[in-house]
Amino acid sequence: MRSIRRYRAGIALGLLAFAAGTAQAQRARDMILATTTSTYDTGLLDSLLPLFRMRTGITAKPIAVGTGAALDMARRGEADAVLVHAPEAERAYVESGDLVGGVLVMHNDFLIVGPKDDPAHAAGAGDAAEAMRRIARTGPFIARGDASGTEKKEMELWRAAGVAPASAVGRVETG
Repeated sequence: MRSIRRYRAGIALGLLAFAAGTAQAQRARDMILATTTSTYDTGLLDSLLPLFRMRTGITAKPIAVGTGAALDMARRGEADAVLVHAPEAERAYVESGDLVGGVLVMHNDFLIVGPKDDPAHAAGAGDAAEAMRRIARTGPFIARGDASGTEKKEMELWRAAGVAPASAVGRVETG
């Protein structure tokens, strides 16, 4: 297990080193890393960024925002690298030339969580799409509504379920 963590940490450090190769980062010896709040909140960067600085001499300054905001920061030139979790959105930024490269570093597991009494009977659904259809009929559904990678995944699930999010009973966007 420890060797897997080291391997993953090495990949992440390598990606940061690649991103730090920008002319701006080389001149300034620091870089802005726009990352998701979920990645930032894990504490992973607290472990990786000091190692990155030791190996490269470059200080990575993380800014934690939603995926959409992180990608927009990079597009505007306000971030040298991004660490986000919405592969389709990332691909669009690479194709437009706003980002260079793109490597899968981690993956997310999305869980549908609800009350213990399961009024929608979502736990008995055969797949996530069916669970979303059941939830849409009974509600509630708490959504972020913030252009984050999590929201993008939610929208993907609603599409797979054939449900317009606005029609879901009790769907609330919390931001």
